Amino acid sequence: MFKIKSLLRLLVVGLVVLPGFAFADELNAGDTAWMITATVLVLFMTIPGLSLFYAGMVRSKNVLSVLMQCFAITGLMSILWALFVYSLAFDDSGSMNAFVGGFGKAFLSGVTVDAMSGTIPESVFMTFQMTFAIITPALMVGAFAERMKFSAMLIFMTAWVIICYAPVCHWVWGGGWLGDYGILDFAGGTVVHINAGIAGLVAAIVLGKRTGYPTTQMPPHNLGLTIVGASMLWVGWFGFNAGSELAADNVAGMAMAVTQLATAAAALAWMFAEWIKHGKPSVLGIASGAVAGLVAVTPACGSIGPMGAIVLGLVAGIGCFFAATTLKRIGGYDDSLDVFGVHAIGGIIGALGVGILCATQFGGAGFGDGNESIGAQLGAQSMGVIATIIYTGICSFIILKIVDVIVGLRVDEEQESEGLDLSLHNERGYIL
Repeated sequence: MFKIKSLLRLLVVGLVVLPGFAFADELNAGDTAWMITATVLVLFMTIPGLSLFYAGMVRSKNVLSVLMQCFAITGLMSILWALFVYSLAFDDSGSMNAFVGGFGKAFLSGVTVDAMSGTIPESVFMTFQMTFAIITPALMVGAFAERMKFSAMLIFMTAWVIICYAPVCHWVWGGGWLGDYGILDFAGGTVVHINAGIAGLVAAIVLGKRTGYPTTQMPPHNLGLTIVGASMLWVGWFGFNAGSELAADNVAGMAMAVTQLATAAAALAWMFAEWIKHGKPSVLGIASGAVAGLVAVTPACGSIGPMGAIVLGLVAGIGCFFAATTLKRIGGYDDSLDVFGVHAIGGIIGALGVGILCATQFGGAGFGDGNESIGAQLGAQSMGVIATIIYTGICSFIILKIVDVIVGLRVDEEQESEGLDLSLHNERGYIL
């Protein structure tokens, strides 16, 4: 009788517990449900989040042009990703695997309904990573807002995602050489933010300043849209960061927690820095500070603890405020919506900061593979930062120059004065 009862208990436990476990390459319903949700959240970051964030910061005559660029990039990157960019980023069968993926997954070859990526369908993993490839070039729109031709933007983004994004993504996440160094980039400090921020700066410099900048005032036309967009980014970023664990587990939970804390700290740090320097805190400032915190915690969220996140957020808020104001003025470049100041600088702060804050004595989860000290981890992080800056900077410059020869990069002075909404799209954002 005792043995029968014991067997019955074991059977009940098995029926209740075992479905919650997933073995290698076996579907886990919980992980899959979370990753589908995370994918939707990351797409939500671009449309409508980033779109509205940028749209509110430009002048009213250019509001539709920014929305159009973000929407068109979403469509363009989706198709390019399915055709061959996913393969270049994540296929490890190529002859140059340390640098870039092969074409084994071109046209989504092998991505069938039954194909798996760990405990989730590969179709879900592919689409999740697609949303990263969508938002990264969309971030650049803010750097050259109000002056680039729509046709030039489409050509530039097509070349850039193939030549710049896919290789850097492969270096870090697809089995490339930076991964071998044990770099910690949980959700895209190098792959997304430094990559986009440096390319945006190069584009802003190559195109030149907006007519009248910096002597003519060019204030945001609708900060209501901007704060709504920033709020959507904050919410969507949980999919970006916690989703990068690719599972519904304790690491994803901590990534969510530290994302919230770093963002809050950065928003307040920017607000108080601006309050001290200019006498008043602004809506644009606190929104920009929140984004700076989100950017900085992106590479670190899988490796740092809560107190480390607060420290990182404070540094990012103050550092990005300095970059978007003082450094920008010293440099004399017209980065329209501070893509370099927030994304490149915030990404660098996060990428280097995780090299310190990941240490267990600071509440972190420990060093990356092959690194046994803060110095070694900082070396790996610095390697990733420097390699991304140099590679993306040079390649972006070359692509822009080629596009300029093909179709010309910049609208003429009359079109810029009229506004891109009317001159390029024959529409108005507002009926006067």
